[in-house]
Amino acid sequence: MLGRHTAAGRRVALTALGTLALAGVAPTAAAKPPPAPASTAAHTLGADRPPAAVVRAMERDLKLKPGQGAKRLVNEAEAGARAGRLRNALGDHFAGAWVRGATSAELTVATTRAADVSAIQAQGAKAAVVKRPLTELQAVKKKLDAAADRTKTRDTPVWYVDVPANKVVVQATKRSAADAFIKAAAVQGEGVGVVVSEVRPRLFDDVVGGDAYYIESSARCSIGFSVTKDQQQGFASAGHCGERGDTTAGFNMADQGEFQSSTFPLKDMSWVAVNSNWTATPDVKGEGGQRTQVTGSVQALVGASICRSGSTTGWHCGTIQQHDTSVTYSQGTVEGVTQTTVCAEPGDSGGPYLSGSQAQGVTSGGSGNCTSGGTTFYQPINPILSDFGLILKTTPAQSGTPAPPENAADTWTAGRVYEAGATVTIAGVRYQCLQSHQAQGAWSPSGTPALWQRM
Repeated sequence: MLGRHTAAGRRVALTALGTLALAGVAPTAAAKPPPAPASTAAHTLGADRPPAAVVRAMERDLKLKPGQGAKRLVNEAEAGARAGRLRNALGDHFAGAWVRGATSAELTVATTRAADVSAIQAQGAKAAVVKRPLTELQAVKKKLDAAADRTKTRDTPVWYVDVPANKVVVQATKRSAADAFIKAAAVQGEGVGVVVSEVRPRLFDDVVGGDAYYIESSARCSIGFSVTKDQQQGFASAGHCGERGDTTAGFNMADQGEFQSSTFPLKDMSWVAVNSNWTATPDVKGEGGQRTQVTGSVQALVGASICRSGSTTGWHCGTIQQHDTSVTYSQGTVEGVTQTTVCAEPGDSGGPYLSGSQAQGVTSGGSGNCTSGGTTFYQPINPILSDFGLILKTTPAQSGTPAPPENAADTWTAGRVYEAGATVTIAGVRYQCLQSHQAQGAWSPSGTPALWQRM
């Protein structure tokens, strides 16, 4: 993680990070996908009309040719929907999905059963037949997570599910440390890979996403995304930025708000309620200070493009490397973050990551800098919304309310966070979720085949 602690022992000066990534892809030469529905994934997610500043930053940081940035966003949006349909169809044999290429024009879906190849190709994707299903890889990682609670992980600071490689990977400063951690988790012989690296992630030290805010007059972070809870406005950020009850000031040093909830370590999430002088907006500060607007929180695929905004280094882009990563900072271990190739520096913590116009998460920490390059980790936004009962501020405005009681879990409700594979009923019809997201009023299952599949 990247940040600075106060005498309280946990408050850290952090900064916001930036914006851009979507799941989707164009058909390969191996097979043509079925005709696209009238409401395409790209249109539903706003990927077919991205802000010019977003595209320019993508093409700069990903070294794309003119026009490739816009094409990439559309491909990633469509690929996410196709991968979701295949995930539901393959069931326990599903082993993950990812995109590749300058314009993300290649979607690969992995399965443990050779008989699934033709079905995958029929959706315009490449098929990879592998040994382990995604559920098995996730179970191995959970054993490592559990071992981290009873074992020192200073020399094994990162571990994650590597979907394209079909294995769980432990990053360690030396091989002996990795071997000891793997043994402690009792996952020897389960295909766990090891990457030896001296890099140790740290916290990024030091209402529009990416703007600075100050905690108790002693630390700085970056605003992530605007949110609401009932009638209260506020914003989501990183948990290591402050504790419940800490007060904040805005970029202009005017009184701003107070931390309502904060979780760190294990997770790295918080939300701040702002006073009546501040108005929550669906905006994120982009390239050159121009604003880009958030339209949802659909999770992007591995390999997809992503950009971040931060109050120290501004707007930078890269790609998603792995979801479901665990990382150990000197202050503790955080589970379930996403690793990216985007750079960041102290003061960028808490800031927003976007895929196209879809919110992805808030900066947790990383290594390196924006001069020589680096790696960053973000806390996904959907768990923040779900854990704290928040509604993401979007445009057009979210018309839903937080999730209803558990006994109404089978009924589709705007404002609820749905994970891929979840099922709901609306107007007597059953649907299965294709991509993890917070449901919005305009995203009813019957009208969004990019997000829901009729059963």
